[in-house]
Amino acid sequence: MASKAKQKGGAPARKKGKGAPVGKKKKGSVAAAAGGRGAATGPASKAVKVKPPVKEPLKLVKVRNSKVHGRGVFALKRIPKGTRLWEYVGERMSHKRVNERYEGADERDNHTFLFAVDRNVVIDATREGNDSRYINHGCDPNCESNIEDRRVFIDVIRTIKPGEELNYDYQIGRDKNDPADVDVIYACRCGSPKCRGTMLWPAKRPEPRGRGRQAASRKTGGTSGGKRRGA
Repeated sequence: MASKAKQKGGAPARKKGKGAPVGKKKKGSVAAAAGGRGAATGPASKAVKVKPPVKEPLKLVKVRNSKVHGRGVFALKRIPKGTRLWEYVGERMSHKRVNERYEGADERDNHTFLFAVDRNVVIDATREGNDSRYINHGCDPNCESNIEDRRVFIDVIRTIKPGEELNYDYQIGRDKNDPADVDVIYACRCGSPKCRGTMLWPAKRPEPRGRGRQAASRKTGGTSGGKRRGA
């Protein structure tokens, strides 16, 4: 079975950018797949007091080519910490419908405008989207995505200087059906000293169940001397 198309945002199964109860505020991550699947929660940022949404974000930023990936969003002037810059918008649809739309898509394509809001809703910014879809991933981000009442907002979490590229941590969820070279496909090139080398979360691919126990067994020469479950 092929891996589903990756999404920014959350997972229908639970976690970041994933199904928060209506009326509750939760951070978005970039996670899961077009049909949605569980995404591990990544490192959380410190709470930032957010101002009302900016009325004309395009006076603050501009979309142009990025050294990180394709096109990116860059500040035209200083953007203070706590600015609510944009709402991430697009066609809202079910995970099933997204799967149908992107069935047969190249699993090696690391470009996605899909954002999972919760277990039921995905935003496809290729339809009716705005320029927030061009914000690239960063491991030490200056922005973050937050979900409120099933709407996704892009908030500035540290003051951004003129000319600086905007970014947020995608935290794209891993899946058991990912190709062996998924870490190459989703390699991060943000250039930050804190770069973890991947847009995926967890940063390292989990070992298959039992492998760690088998390795420990080989080191100790057997399990008889080890601590057993329930002991």
